[in-house]
Amino acid sequence: MTYDFDAPIDRRGTDSLRWQKYAGRDILPLWVADMDFRAPPEVIAALHARVDHGVFGYARPLASTIDAMVEHLRVHHGWSIDPGWIVWLPGLVVGLNVAARAFARPGEAVLCTPPVYPPFLTAPLNQGCQVLTAPLTLTAGAPAGRWEMDWEALERAVTPQTTLFFLCNPHNPVARVFRRDELVHLGDFCVRHNLVLCSDEIHCGLVLDDLPHVPMGTLAPEVARRTVTLMAPSKTYNIPGLSTSFAIIPDAALRRRFERAAAGIVAEVTCLGYAACEAAYRHGEPWRRALVDYLRGNRGFLAEFVARELPGVRLEAPIEATYLAWLNIEELGLDHPVAHFERHGVGLSDGRPFGAAPSAYVRLNFGCPRSLLGEALTRMQRALAAR
Repeated sequence: MTYDFDAPIDRRGTDSLRWQKYAGRDILPLWVADMDFRAPPEVIAALHARVDHGVFGYARPLASTIDAMVEHLRVHHGWSIDPGWIVWLPGLVVGLNVAARAFARPGEAVLCTPPVYPPFLTAPLNQGCQVLTAPLTLTAGAPAGRWEMDWEALERAVTPQTTLFFLCNPHNPVARVFRRDELVHLGDFCVRHNLVLCSDEIHCGLVLDDLPHVPMGTLAPEVARRTVTLMAPSKTYNIPGLSTSFAIIPDAALRRRFERAAAGIVAEVTCLGYAACEAAYRHGEPWRRALVDYLRGNRGFLAEFVARELPGVRLEAPIEATYLAWLNIEELGLDHPVAHFERHGVGLSDGRPFGAAPSAYVRLNFGCPRSLLGEALTRMQRALAAR
């Protein structure tokens, strides 16, 4: 079966958060991380069938839903999990906040490595905890560098009050896929410092290069016992609005703490979310492969355009996963870069909430038809000429 990712889908005037932000303005929104592609046809069919049933009561996952998810992890990531390890959640950001609430008391500290998805920095604060950071470092290389953990900075940053480490892998926004040796080193670090490790792996189905995704829960038993892995079908199959995610927590004591922290404040996953999740994991692989191939093409188009047509804008490292580009714009000297690009018809994410210095970075979402991406990049080219 073929899939037409080039087909434009008009989301203006819909409930789309991405497009509503600029309602009534001629701005192409390449900011928030959802894609302008239809979900897999099998997912759409499963949703139609569930709607046709006509009753939408409180829901729990069917055995077939759990089986589909467990089999997906086994086949694609070599991870055999016990279904009893699963805690369902209405979104990954919920999982980050519950983890901070469960494993760090007010005044204790959570450690992470910016630049990183903004809820990594805000979830601990929501629970009255400190945020400690050890920024990723950009190492030199050819033709581009690589974002890496700064192990010495991590050792300096950790304190006796630190109880939890937040990992993002594959990484948002720098699009790294951390290698097994790096993850083993990180696991050893968490064991030595007695840290719970919360690993956001929501982009694991969007690895663009020939690289394996290594779940933290597949490493040594002493690492798996302290790991909470957050996953979802939402990014890979473009169904984030259905708010269906899950935590995988092998250790029973850790799982009880997580569940207690969620009790009474975390909503249930909906019946439509479960239906879409099962269909995505059971039938969505051909669509996913086609999507990844299309995103590779968008990545190449973007990289060539930036290098050739956008002086002062740099892709400093390869985009190994996701549909997100982390663009260095320091040389442009813009006081308000997002506002400047918006004035010329392109909506980007400001790098500051990710932990970047002001006016240093923007994030661009290239999960869209190539025609839209090309128009947005042309508008960025005009924006540079108008400085």
